[in-house]
Amino acid sequence: MINFQKFTLDNGLRVIYHQDNATPLVCMNILYNVGARDEDAELTGFAHLFEHLMFGGSVNIPSYDEPLQLAGGENNAFTTSDITNYYLTLPAENMETAFWLESDRMLSLAFTPESLEVQRSVVIEEFKQRYLNQPYGDVWLHLKPLAYQHHPYQWNTIGKSIEHVANATMTNVKDFFKQHYAPNNAILVVAGNTTIETVKELCAKYFAPIPTQAIKVRNLPQEPAQKEKRTLTLERNVPTDTLYKVYHMCSKLHADYYTTDLISDILSNGNSARLHNVLVKTTQLFTDINAYITGDIDAGLFVVTGKLNKGVTFEQAEIAVDIELQKMKTEILEATELQKVKNKIESTLVFTEMNVLNKAMNLAYAELLGDANRANEEMQRYSAVTANDITRVANYLFNDTNASVLYYKSVLENN
Repeated sequence: MINFQKFTLDNGLRVIYHQDNATPLVCMNILYNVGARDEDAELTGFAHLFEHLMFGGSVNIPSYDEPLQLAGGENNAFTTSDITNYYLTLPAENMETAFWLESDRMLSLAFTPESLEVQRSVVIEEFKQRYLNQPYGDVWLHLKPLAYQHHPYQWNTIGKSIEHVANATMTNVKDFFKQHYAPNNAILVVAGNTTIETVKELCAKYFAPIPTQAIKVRNLPQEPAQKEKRTLTLERNVPTDTLYKVYHMCSKLHADYYTTDLISDILSNGNSARLHNVLVKTTQLFTDINAYITGDIDAGLFVVTGKLNKGVTFEQAEIAVDIELQKMKTEILEATELQKVKNKIESTLVFTEMNVLNKAMNLAYAELLGDANRANEEMQRYSAVTANDITRVANYLFNDTNASVLYYKSVLENN
């Protein structure tokens, strides 16, 4: 149970406070309600570019990292299709440094040509290294647009192509900042060894003066129900043939989200899970296989991916996977098997709450979803799932008309 208090500044900034006197640290987490799904289809990669630009200096602070390091702090950030999240930890006695740094870059980035060029180069190099020059790196550059024909989940956070970031103008960048990076589009969480009075005082001093902005209205095209199986074959210089099969699933806020997540764990959480037990240990069709969900706020994907054993064809591999998925549709789950995966999830959630940074992140994300207290209700939602729910959702999920399949074929001579 994460105890918290929350309040909202006049400029719309939602603030959540969690006291944890067991740590000498304070964590600050700022979640901006902007991700890759909010980008223009012809100007992708901007949310991720801003993850980097936000460290390039703000209007009153030329260097973000230097004063934070002098205060004994650490920081990082990440971007998804749905959010951009910045976080830092530092000794509680230096907490004001965090308010100073984060409020200044929320107020305004420096937007110098030098900073843009440096961060543009970093992002382009990341695109090349992680997505183009790494084995299996381009999988999602092809699999996402295969599965999504309308919704902006069809592109990765890195963007559709290098050219979008490479050709971004200063006007493009400034416009994106004004449309999304503002107090009324952000959630601030302060967690750790401090008091609510101090947090309110520092919020009034540093964040309250930042003006509200006109946030771009989110009006995303929805993905229609898929009516037929889609397939794509890629040939690459990779060690092993690999199968990727994805199914459209419900959104994060849908009642069946937790059931779908449990299905992925039944199939793939640990070496005793169904897919590994049957397809790796017993039949040895795969050397490795996994199932997981993308966890997106809008309707996401249920993913099954596995590396084929030498001599196994894609047809053999996919048929074997389908047989296991069909069992989820026709066989009622034993109570012990369902409880086992619920117990694993509970232990993971308990372990997560031991870390003050994790608690801050969870509170921010839960608040974005509608209520910070959702962070305390996760296990209840998993516990409520029944064996009949598993069968019902599996029957909706695992149909080939709902599937997109990537056959990622190795062309290495020794395969």
